[in-house]
Amino acid sequence: MNDDEVRTPHALSGQVAQLDQLDGSLVERLRHEALTAQAPWKAAYDEYQSGGWWTTSLMNETGEAADVRIGDCTARPTDLLAQMPTTAGLLSDLGLSYMWVRLARLEANAFLWEHRDYDELEQVERHRLHIPLHTNSSAFLVTGGAKVHLAGGRIWRLTPTFPHGVCNLLGPDRIHLIADVYADDAYGHLAKRAQVLPAAAEPLPRASRAELADKLAAARCLADLGYVDAAEQLLLRLFYSVALPEGTSYDLIADLHTALGDAEAADRWRAVKDKLLARAAR
Repeated sequence: MNDDEVRTPHALSGQVAQLDQLDGSLVERLRHEALTAQAPWKAAYDEYQSGGWWTTSLMNETGEAADVRIGDCTARPTDLLAQMPTTAGLLSDLGLSYMWVRLARLEANAFLWEHRDYDELEQVERHRLHIPLHTNSSAFLVTGGAKVHLAGGRIWRLTPTFPHGVCNLLGPDRIHLIADVYADDAYGHLAKRAQVLPAAAEPLPRASRAELADKLAAARCLADLGYVDAAEQLLLRLFYSVALPEGTSYDLIADLHTALGDAEAADRWRAVKDKLLARAAR
């Protein structure tokens, strides 16, 4: 992402879009199932998050709800989906070709750090759909230099091959139904309903070099006091408050450790950046 892309998130509609709106009573039943089902929540993908992000599978390759690391497959219902007839009915009615379907729960003061998805999967056309079931205004997605609150009761499409991150600042828990689907006629029919992104998108202010230098200095003060984790988190959280060129938070953390004389930690954070922001081969 170059400076112009940070300044004007012109391609935002290609990164996140609202596809459809669901009946309110249906959404209430879906929410009730998500909140009451005996789900085996798992904290996978630790390297992508601050802690507080949990998932459980409704459709996958093995049929086991506790199997949450996604992969290409012909998905089948898990034991958890059998407890959720309204959710199962919605998935059936949509008629999509499912790769994986999950519930994802993000606790208060929790973050999914800036990353890309799908790099480890086969290079076929697929799409990620989000149906927010339980959310709040302090929970939002950041992509394309803007933050977007994914409002409940809608089907949203996220293109996760763009750098993005998610946070829930104040709570309560944010729970989404997430379906990764292969492109087919059923998906094409749904995608035709896509709406140009409305005022839900709020451009983030662009940080100046001086402001970034001030944040790095503040992180250095924390690290000098022995609060290295807090210093790293301060820099990681910049992604959710200001528009940054891709990977800037990781670069700042590497610079912090270089200044502290810890070359090993600096190299580790450069490797984290390379892993989380890897681009799938085209």
